[in-house]
Amino acid sequence: MHIPVMLNEVIESLEIKQNGIYVDLTLGRAGHSKEILNNIKDGKLIGFDKDIIAIEESRSRLQKINNNFILIHSDFKNFKNELKKYGINKVDGIIADLGVSSPQIDNANRGFSYNKNGFLDMRMDQSQSLKAWNIVNEWNVDELINIFINYADVKMPKKIANAIVKNRPINTTFELVDVIKSSLPAKIVSLKNPAKTVFQAIRIAVNNEFESIDTVLRDSIEFLKKDGILAIITFHSLEDKIVKNFFGDLTKSKINPKIPVQEEKKFVVKTLKPSKNEIEFNKRSRSAKLRILKKIKED
Repeated sequence: MHIPVMLNEVIESLEIKQNGIYVDLTLGRAGHSKEILNNIKDGKLIGFDKDIIAIEESRSRLQKINNNFILIHSDFKNFKNELKKYGINKVDGIIADLGVSSPQIDNANRGFSYNKNGFLDMRMDQSQSLKAWNIVNEWNVDELINIFINYADVKMPKKIANAIVKNRPINTTFELVDVIKSSLPAKIVSLKNPAKTVFQAIRIAVNNEFESIDTVLRDSIEFLKKDGILAIITFHSLEDKIVKNFFGDLTKSKINPKIPVQEEKKFVVKTLKPSKNEIEFNKRSRSAKLRILKKIKED
């Protein structure tokens, strides 16, 4: 069962208007979208997901509330062009939960989990050609080291990359886990499962996640109305750093501090973490951060 992370905080932060237009860039199983839809009467919800299964399951759930929604099967980095097809140029709020949805992790056949045995897939969009298998079995050592360092801070990346190349073909998640563990000293393996960061790096590469985040952040600012709100939930330090730095660049002063002029702010930001109760109830939320940006002045 998928439990939406920081649901109450997201809904409160969006300051939902009954006639507003809201975009859920990571629809998943509609955990956040259901509550948004419950709070709009004459507005519109637009949901995006790369996973067609998520689109269809969410459609049946949202139809039980009302029909004020549009669901789009697409990478969220394309949301700008997709919204324009519907004549939408400005919105009141945008939410993105950057975590992998629980049903994807729980389905061994999707290949996301290092705790379940399945084919090395990891595609959020099942129609794309690049799979985790291609990266594990076809990329060279330097390419593997690059994603291990830049996408997940993998410990001893060279050792793991060399072991992967040496032990090809590697077809399943458990085969990959065995290769990773056998390439490292027992002391490191005993401290923390090293497969976690390797799987993270491969998943990000398969789905081109970091490039998509950069695109979404830039386009979201353009699409927000005055007083519009962008809410992003991150789960690991590297993606959080992208969001934090982007928000920071928008809010830092452009005026020399020695000049006695008060700068008019265009954006305000805040950061929330899950409550202790939520962390106890939903372990997935423990590493989550909700970063919220409000556009208080048009360009």
